Amino acid sequence: MNYVIIGGSAAGVTAAETIRKQDKESSVTLISDEEFALYSRCLLTYFIAGTINEDKLYFKDKNFYKENDVKTYLGKKAVSIDRKKKSVSLEGGTKISYDKLLIATGATPKSVDIPGIEKKGVFTVRKIDDARAIINMLDSVKEIAVLGGGLIGLRDAYALRQRDKKVTVIVKSPQVLSQMVDMDAARVIASILEKNGIKIMTGVAAKEITGKGSVEGILLDNGERLACQLVVIGKGVKPNTEIASVAGLKVEDGIVVNEFLQTSDKDIFAAGDVAETYDIARESKRINALWPCAIEQGEVAALNMLGEKKTYDGSLSMNSVDFFGLASISMGITKPKEEKKYEIISRTGENSYKKFILKDNRIVGMVLVGDIRPAGVVSALIKNKIDVSSIKEKIVDDNFNYAKIMPVVKEFGDKFKQEEFRDTVLSFK
Repeated sequence: MNYVIIGGSAAGVTAAETIRKQDKESSVTLISDEEFALYSRCLLTYFIAGTINEDKLYFKDKNFYKENDVKTYLGKKAVSIDRKKKSVSLEGGTKISYDKLLIATGATPKSVDIPGIEKKGVFTVRKIDDARAIINMLDSVKEIAVLGGGLIGLRDAYALRQRDKKVTVIVKSPQVLSQMVDMDAARVIASILEKNGIKIMTGVAAKEITGKGSVEGILLDNGERLACQLVVIGKGVKPNTEIASVAGLKVEDGIVVNEFLQTSDKDIFAAGDVAETYDIARESKRINALWPCAIEQGEVAALNMLGEKKTYDGSLSMNSVDFFGLASISMGITKPKEEKKYEIISRTGENSYKKFILKDNRIVGMVLVGDIRPAGVVSALIKNKIDVSSIKEKIVDDNFNYAKIMPVVKEFGDKFKQEEFRDTVLSFK
């Protein structure tokens, strides 16, 4: 068999390793448009902040491919898939035949369409080269602007503030983390950021990046000018679906897959940030671009490429951050579009916020700011779709824990399922 994998991050590398463990004889080929492979993208902001060294980014040994007999094409972009001939074409004309193919092409940072975007000193943070380039500029930079107040933008801002730079976050919406939390939670998070020297400007957008060859400032749409020598665009990411779309595979927000992570072509699979899979809380297809999800999907896809019928049960959207000692976690549905269909229970405290979203007496989402201790328990309640009607008024209590939910766990099922539930809680921790 010829197994071919497009993508060298979490999903792709996990798939290659899984295939080789099960099949010692077949050909395994991995294609990546990056020269540098085997590193964790989610640690790049820690690298920029200076809290970890570059060697801590790598999640596999540099000899991984050789030791696992994986043929690689690094720094080579896959440009097309010929489904009839079952081959992948690379830049430069190389063609690679496959029997089973995995698309794990990940995502690309969103940009902004404004004058000056091409100037020296404008970055996104997605690849190791981006982080290296930013670090190399820091000695000559005093003021930095971050465009975007979502999770990516705030992570970038926090990392750069750790380098003792003057950082301003420019947010088009009225609040930070508008896709993740409501206004009450956003106020608590924004407050801690501002107290620690990160300026947040909401309700404004960058109109132009000014300067001759290099960044010198930003002109905002309210007429204000902001001095800076470096701009980071933290506007989120979009899945790299083009190669699948051109090949005629079914693509919506991402590459659509079934419970076996199989695309509309039975010999092509997809996993990671490019795959549209089942979301447990929403009970519909969605992209959950999370590192643990990518690893799990890479393994499941590989097992199905090998001929096993391994079902992927789905994932739960989750984001967690810690800014200056204030921890926050969001999970599942956090801002329902049709609030009348949901029940919302919340409580605001000093530097803390709790919000639980319920539907039909089952928790489908939560936001925790400050006290995140209930996260493991609530995660298990969501994943197991447990009826919490008898305890739902207690979930905002400060002492809400595993013991409090024992009655509903007993109602949930037999001893095996209770142990399974407990394991979900422990694995979260």
